[in-house]
Amino acid sequence: MEITITRKHLDKSLTYSAFKKLTEDLLAKNKTTGANQSADYIEYTKLNFQRMQRIEKTVHLQPEMIDALQNNPAPLYWVVLAEAWCGDVAQNLPIIAKMADAAPNIELCVLLRDENPEIMDAYLTNGGRSIPKLICLKQTDLSELGQWGPRPKTVQEMVLQHKKDQKETYAEFSKIVQMWYTKDKGISLQNEFIELLKSWQKG
Repeated sequence: MEITITRKHLDKSLTYSAFKKLTEDLLAKNKTTGANQSADYIEYTKLNFQRMQRIEKTVHLQPEMIDALQNNPAPLYWVVLAEAWCGDVAQNLPIIAKMADAAPNIELCVLLRDENPEIMDAYLTNGGRSIPKLICLKQTDLSELGQWGPRPKTVQEMVLQHKKDQKETYAEFSKIVQMWYTKDKGISLQNEFIELLKSWQKG
């Protein structure tokens, strides 16, 4: 099978800290990541930067999640496609980074979506470039073990339902989603990753 993600991609990837620093530096210039530099996207980025900082302080890993991460024997790369303006990235990436930090054998590699279209287009969701998208690779040979994203299953179902019926405006629906994330406190994401780690260890 052809390997989509190469060592060159990993070499240019960002740590979570570097992704946050890039976001902060761009905001200082009234910019954001990616091709769209509209006022709306810059405003989204400002909100997301604040969200990431809050989530780092308020969301904690469950004991079961820590056990699963620390008992993970195989060295892995978690490659995450992201952009600073994306609300789902802001809600999930800080928790994914906490997970990677708690695992001795997992290295988190953040790639900007718009700078890596060849990878993004290999991992579309229902034909769309939805992010964040995490691809789990073996560090030894970069073979793929699985993927996650772009959001916890419950939120993904909410998004699909909203696209069907569109009972709320985009702004109203976004508030509903953000309220869900705030109430959930990263529990759903962690539960999904506990199960994913079990399957990835078999690989």
